[in-house]
Amino acid sequence: MSGGKIEQRVTLSRQEAARWLAGLAKAIEDGGTAEVALVGPAVPLNLPDEFQCELELEPYGDKIELEIEFTWPNPRLEPSDGQVHSSVAAADPSR
Repeated sequence: MSGGKIEQRVTLSRQEAARWLAGLAKAIEDGGTAEVALVGPAVPLNLPDEFQCELELEPYGDKIELEIEFTWPNPRLEPSDGQVHSSVAAADPSR
């Protein structure tokens, strides 16, 4: 991945969120390269064998924010043809 920060926001049903997270979990489990998008253009990622993980839970008045963050070194390499390729996208990007 090259360039700056990318943020994608969309409203998902509980079932859609679960399917998206399951797809992301499967891509991480498979390793290699994943094309990840919540809404909008997919972002290619080279997935490592190990991640640093952070879980943050913050109440904001009548809302709760849950952040799951994965951090790993950026090898700045283009995906190779020998790697596993996964695609993770939300079911309905028009919402």
